[in-house]
Amino acid sequence: MVPILLVLLLALLLFGAGFAVELLWYIAIAVLVLWLLGFLLRGTTAAGSRGRWYRW
Repeated sequence: MVPILLVLLLALLLFGAGFAVELLWYIAIAVLVLWLLGFLLRGTTAAGSRGRWYRW
């Protein structure tokens, strides 16, 4: 009985970790797309040149 419970617990942990890792990949891709859009669509300064694409 104990080995079956350990296998089920291990399967549950691996499923949860796999879901979390996949979710983190989607979040990373979304952040990358937003960063690239901000880089490509940045505004211009008063002099007409492109400003810095970062705020820090």
